[in-house]
Amino acid sequence: MINLDIIGGVKMIDAIEDSRTEFKIKLVDDLEESVIAFLNKDGGSVYIGVDDNGNIVGLKNNMDLFQRKIKDKVISNIEPSVLGLFDLEVLTKDDKKYLKITIAKGYETPYHIKGMGMTPDSCFIRVGSSNEKMDEHLINKMFRERTKNSLKNIISPRQDLTFTDLKIYYAEKGFEVGDNFERQLGFFTRDGKYNYVAYLLADNNRVSIKVAKYVGEDVDEIEEYYEFGDCSLVKATYRVLEKFRTENKVYAKITYPERIEQPMYDYNAVREVIINAIVHNDWSNEYPPKFEFFSDRLEVSSFGGIQSEFTEEEFLEGYSAPKNPELMRVFHDLELVEHLGTGIRRILKKYDKSIYHFFPHFIRVSIKYNQNEFDYENSNKKIEKISYPDIVLTRVQEGIIGLIEDRPSITQEEMSNLLGVTSRTIRNHIKFLLENNYIKRVGADKNGKWIVIDRKN
Repeated sequence: MINLDIIGGVKMIDAIEDSRTEFKIKLVDDLEESVIAFLNKDGGSVYIGVDDNGNIVGLKNNMDLFQRKIKDKVISNIEPSVLGLFDLEVLTKDDKKYLKITIAKGYETPYHIKGMGMTPDSCFIRVGSSNEKMDEHLINKMFRERTKNSLKNIISPRQDLTFTDLKIYYAEKGFEVGDNFERQLGFFTRDGKYNYVAYLLADNNRVSIKVAKYVGEDVDEIEEYYEFGDCSLVKATYRVLEKFRTENKVYAKITYPERIEQPMYDYNAVREVIINAIVHNDWSNEYPPKFEFFSDRLEVSSFGGIQSEFTEEEFLEGYSAPKNPELMRVFHDLELVEHLGTGIRRILKKYDKSIYHFFPHFIRVSIKYNQNEFDYENSNKKIEKISYPDIVLTRVQEGIIGLIEDRPSITQEEMSNLLGVTSRTIRNHIKFLLENNYIKRVGADKNGKWIVIDRKN
């Protein structure tokens, strides 16, 4: 057991122990029981460094080491695999640090203590504000109801899969890519065949994500049509993100010495919408998410709807379970997804809940564009002093900057592939951006990274 130093108390805000929240003053031996109980029910949060009354007592640990110990404890002692189903976050209030463990509802229930099998002594479930042992009947019922359509259990339509692109992405993030890479990511069925998760993330597949742009407010006349697919779902995601970045026109008005800008839509919020649609899509029905631009709005549709155990209100509060935990794990590793359950909340910081439209078999997000004319009182405008002549960047230069913001370790070859231009063109634009202080390079060519320079300071 880890010995934690405790410091005086600060009351938490809007938090009590209930069916989705548990407090612990320090790391204790029964942490796995709490995690299992939430996995087997509706998910929840465990706070460490908080007493039973909700007072923040704080932790004095080295938080990086502390997080690693907890992560290893949870991963090593729970079955089936919980990778992609929990997240750790250090929080601070009044200079007191405490840890939040966010746990999603699991889809391979019943989860249990590793090595003990599915028995009442190793299977737990959340009941009110306590963790209770499960009886044999409930254990057997959960096991029978375990989804038969889990991507992990669906055999890939192809078995000649390679993962060159995915290994590059992992290496860029500092992961060691060894011989056990595919098995660690859960790419095999129980009989040793590649599963559908592997198929989606392989270099070559038949999964195509479509982006359509229409002339008007309906689908009568199409203006542009793109297909991003037949490749790793991660690469397709980057391509979709880049398309949405380049489509985001910025309306500007200059009244010297001020420049007022307003983009068509908040890209960071839309980025969350796109990634949520891809990660949580019901891929078992082979319908990819749909991305559409209209003259007055953008729409993103993902298939599968809300899980039956959650209400619309709970979904909009960030309560949901990853339909595809293996995909979630990969997107989290590659920093496309941050913390579990926070994507919806980040979106709703910029847009009203009315952007969400729920249907039995799919979810649609519809976001109206900001108006061309400025509303100085109500628009989310950005004001900056003009201290140097503005240079109008080309589409490719803006694309390069956008890719670097998403992936600082991206290579020039990957920029060329994603932007659809030659390597020589990329080199020329990189040179321009470096010379004009839009970007800079840090570190060696092999292990270094790009940085976008803030030109407003």
